[in-house]
Amino acid sequence: MANGHDGNDEQAAEASAVATTAVAESDPDTHRYECRSCGFVYDPEEGIRKLAIAPGVPFTELDPIGFRCPVCRSRVGAFRDIGPRNKPSGFEENLNFGLGVNKLTPGQKNVLIFGGFALAFAFFLSLYSLR
Repeated sequence: MANGHDGNDEQAAEASAVATTAVAESDPDTHRYECRSCGFVYDPEEGIRKLAIAPGVPFTELDPIGFRCPVCRSRVGAFRDIGPRNKPSGFEENLNFGLGVNKLTPGQKNVLIFGGFALAFAFFLSLYSLR
């Protein structure tokens, strides 16, 4: 009977995680915004130390007159919503293609790419041990 109870706990935890993800996708206060001029990404979880914007301040609460992009000095209107941090990048209709790689978040893609480079470099160096 304890096994069934654990299964219900796992299902409840999974349902809670799905609900949390759905709320994060629908809550614009958790979304990142990208400057269309230079590509700078404002992430509310990080803030901007250079401009004394504390972590946790949503983009929608920034002063639309006083805030400027820290890279190119564009105004708030130059930024577009790119969704929450854990959202896979790319178009929704393309996420099911590419051997599952399209569903990875940008951070996971970076680990995959640079991890592959590190592995290839280590393999290349190991060739020097051959005589």
